[in-house]
Parts: sequence; structure tokens; C-alpha cells
Amino acid sequence: MKFDLEYLEKLANIIYENDLSEITLEDDERALSLRREKQVVQAQNPVVLPATVTSQVLPVPESKKEEKQAANVHKGTPITSPMVGTFYAAPSPDDAPFVKVGDTVAIGQVICIIEAMKLMNEIEAEASGRITEICVNNGDSVEFGQVLMYVE
Repeated sequence: MKFDLEYLEKLANIIYENDLSEITLEDDERALSLRREKQVVQAQNPVVLPATVTSQVLPVPESKKEEKQAANVHKGTPITSPMVGTFYAAPSPDDAPFVKVGDTVAIGQVICIIEAMKLMNEIEAEASGRITEICVNNGDSVEFGQVLMYVE
């Protein structure tokens, strides 16, 4: 991961433009966490000051690297959220979920819905196989790149 000023500015803009509170990136050697903090001043007419972005670069401990690699080996291929929004496991509250742990899916099969800006976006399986884990609950808010489920 390259940490130059231009790269960090782009990440800060992504946080600001998408109204995110935090973004974390990791590779085998380092982890970068950018956090947005809103400052509020109490006054007769409350004012919200511009947000500041703080960052921290932390080394990833060896044991965590091994844990992460071992976890991915057992869980399978991650299917991640392509956007920020709300995760829905079924097309409507009365319907059965698109998939459950143990179900077999094919590439292109709808596995969930992410609601973003009042639009329902069908998320399709990026890999075929058996669902080994569903990492989010129905109605949870999800971030871009967050693992939704694993396919083995």
C-alpha cells in the first residue's frame, strides 16, 4: 500500500463525499485507518464545524496476519458489498431469504439486496459454490468493501 499525500487526500474525499465515519485498509504489512470526527459547538444557534480527518498507520501483528489467512482458507471466497447501504437478505419482509448458510449458489445468482439512496440494488454472487457464512444481519448498515458472506 502506498501512502502518499495524494492517495490520503483521495481517501479523505471518499469519506467526506459518502458521509462515512471511518475507512480502514489493510494489506499483509500495514493497516491504515482514517476516521472522520464532527465537531459540534453548543450555542444559541448550534453550528456544525467542518469535519477533520485523522489517520493512523499501524503495523499488522504477525499473529493477526496468520489468523486472517487461516480464517479465509476455511471460510472461502468473500463476497463484499459494492456500496454503502442497508443489507436485506430477502426481497420483502414476508419472503424467504435469497440464500442461507449451506445453500449452493451460481455466479450471477441474486444473493441479497443493498438499499442505497432509496434504490434497491440486487447483489449477485461473484463465485459459485456453497454459502459457508453470512456475516451481516437483515437490516444492517454495510460499508463499501465489507464482507457480506463467504462462498466455498
